Amino acid sequence: MQDNYIKELLSCLEKTRISIRGMERELCLEEGVGTLLEQFTNHKRKGSQCFFVGNGGSAAIASHMTADYMKNGGMNTYSLYDSAVTTCMGNDYGYELVFSRPLEFLGREGDLLVAISSSGNSRNILNAMYAAEHKKMEVITFTGFEPDNMVRRAGDVNVYVPSGKYGMVESIHNLILQQVVDLIMERDGVSL
Repeated sequence: MQDNYIKELLSCLEKTRISIRGMERELCLEEGVGTLLEQFTNHKRKGSQCFFVGNGGSAAIASHMTADYMKNGGMNTYSLYDSAVTTCMGNDYGYELVFSRPLEFLGREGDLLVAISSSGNSRNILNAMYAAEHKKMEVITFTGFEPDNMVRRAGDVNVYVPSGKYGMVESIHNLILQQVVDLIMERDGVSL
């Protein structure tokens, strides 16, 4: 039974595709990771702020990557997960705006939003993407479930895991994001 789970995970990983807005051809995983590395590197060199957002398990990935891309990647990351800010935004504006309202205050042109949503249809993630678009930020998405999900259709660079299982999708999102920051760390070292 364990072997079947790992086989399914590896199969999903191999079938994961990365798309770029305006480009018809989807990239295989290896090409896509190279593209992601290039995108994150460009933001690191520019000193852009990088915001990660997600709900539930994706929120845990977002919070983890905020720390890793700062500490190991040497990037200017910012967490939108302070409990007082999150509950304030939820209370005052509604849960669907918990990420978009802070981005309206903090986001700048040229910054990066990494939107992580297994289903690709979370209203608060979509609203964050709309706020980022309004600010002329770049948006990288990580989704799964249905290939035509709303988040995937609205991103600039889109990682799609072809699975309807949360564990599969979240594990692969975490793995790819971890791979990219590890590549940055191996290339640049850790600078404190």
